[in-house]
Amino acid sequence: MGMFTSINIAATGMAAERVRTDVISNNIANASTTRTQEGGVFKKSTVILAPVSDENPQWRTPFVPSSLDNGPGKGVKVLEIVQDTEQGRLVYDPDHPDAIQSGPNKGYVEYPNVNIVDEMVNLISASRAYEANATVVDGAKDMFTAALDIGR
Repeated sequence: MGMFTSINIAATGMAAERVRTDVISNNIANASTTRTQEGGVFKKSTVILAPVSDENPQWRTPFVPSSLDNGPGKGVKVLEIVQDTEQGRLVYDPDHPDAIQSGPNKGYVEYPNVNIVDEMVNLISASRAYEANATVVDGAKDMFTAALDIGR
C-alpha cells in the first residue's frame, strides 16, 4: 500500500460525486422540459457507481470479510449513466404545443419523471460525500505534514 493510496481512493470518490452532482443538476434543470432535441419528454438520469478493485492486492487486512476476494479495493468509478424509462406525470392542458393529440390521453401533456424533492436529497447526499472525501484528503495531508515535522 503506497503512501498516497488514501488520497487516490478519495480522489476517485470526489470525481464520482462530481459526476453525480452534474447529472442531478441536469435533472433539476430539465424538470419541466416537455420536448428534447431527441424528441419526446426529458427522462431523468441516474449514475451507477462500481468499486475499483485491485486484481492483485499486495496486502490483506484482517478486518475485511473473506468474501471480498479482491481485497479492500481502490476506490469507486462511474460504471454508467442510465435514463429512467418510467413515465412522467400527465397534466391536462390541451392548448400546450406538446399535448398528446390522439388516444386515451388526448389533451394531456407528459412532464418529466423528475421529482424535485428526491433530486435535492440526492444532491445533498452527493455534496456530503464529496465533502467527506475532501476531508480524507485533508487528513492525509495533515498526517504527511506531521510525519515530516517528526523527521526534522
